[in-house]
Amino acid sequence: MKRSLIIGLAIGAVAAFIVVAAHASGLLVNVEMALTERVAHYRTATHIVGNKWQYVLVILLSLGTAAMTVVTTRRGRVGWIVFALLLELIGLSWVCSLYHTFFQPLPSVMAVVLAFAGAQTWMMFATRSRSHVAATYFAGHLSRKQLRRLIAGEIPADVDPHMQDVTVVVCDIANKYDLAEDSDPAEYARTTSEFIRRTTDLFLDADGYIHAADGEGVVALFGFPDGGDHASKAVRVTLGLVESFREARQKNNGDLFGRCDVHMGVSSGTITVAPIKDSGRASLLTTGEPVELARRFCVANRFYGSRILIGPRTFELASKYIVARPIDFLSGVNSQERHEIYEPLWLAAEAKPEHIARRDSFWNGVVLYREKRWAEAYTEFQKAKGPDGDDDAPLNLYLRRLETLALHLTTAPD
Repeated sequence: MKRSLIIGLAIGAVAAFIVVAAHASGLLVNVEMALTERVAHYRTATHIVGNKWQYVLVILLSLGTAAMTVVTTRRGRVGWIVFALLLELIGLSWVCSLYHTFFQPLPSVMAVVLAFAGAQTWMMFATRSRSHVAATYFAGHLSRKQLRRLIAGEIPADVDPHMQDVTVVVCDIANKYDLAEDSDPAEYARTTSEFIRRTTDLFLDADGYIHAADGEGVVALFGFPDGGDHASKAVRVTLGLVESFREARQKNNGDLFGRCDVHMGVSSGTITVAPIKDSGRASLLTTGEPVELARRFCVANRFYGSRILIGPRTFELASKYIVARPIDFLSGVNSQERHEIYEPLWLAAEAKPEHIARRDSFWNGVVLYREKRWAEAYTEFQKAKGPDGDDDAPLNLYLRRLETLALHLTTAPD
């Protein structure tokens, strides 16, 4: 938006210079007088709007028209606004003549027309350029809606090497190895293909950028290329995806896909974006630590029994909009790093007071567990049980750990 505004102001400045130069050199005298006789009565005027004010008006109209045309994505509406402005300028000259004041409308009219034409011409070439960028680097990675917005200039089409803050979501079939053992290769391939298609469509509908979609899962980036509140959007999408798979399992009509479950890892941070050529074909390189961490979080769900795990940066950015609980620490890309992982449970707007209470009890239990206050931790975890406590795998994992510790403490010698 800032770059487009600067270009619009530059176009307006050029248009204003052309009009002022033509008026000052006398090139427009004959046309001005012919227009004056039709619109205003010069001979009966007692006051004349001088060149100084004419030039000020020309500059303001040129800059405003060009900037408005470049920044606005609704071309048709801008055209009608410009047409209305031209009529108002002519009407202004006529109104001034009623008060015996002469106002020459031609310089202002020319300034508006030149600024509008120049801006439209630049927009036409810019749209062609963005269309090429969209087809080359973003086709197949963004939804049609996002591609249209990119071509229209509503979102940036920056493919120059740069760093960008994003949230990465890695999504995979939770029980894919069990499904592979229980089905023939052709059926498993169809199931995997259906999983990839459904999750890809959901991420695209949520304005995600598809980084990869294959047998190792679907990787989507949120916040690229459009920026925005990517962390909360990514977590909302993952919660919705878990719910859709839960409904699919409940409506299972006997096909293999109805037995699929989903695991997702979510990590926020900075990635590198740069154009590359793979076998002569241009594409975008989108890589960074968040992608690797999201993969690790996705795999970690198998151990904890959770379905979604998010990193500390994602939790920090999205904590106002979700209810989440701490699970554990995982090593990062660097073996010396440790990242606390969280499990998002509900959207904050949908969470009930009893949900918050159970989350708080679980959180207190984790804190007490880390302080090795086993008995108190066990009590808090018991409070965290809900109606479906038997299905709460992370909670049951901590309870089993504490039961083992309690047994060890009671049998150990003084």
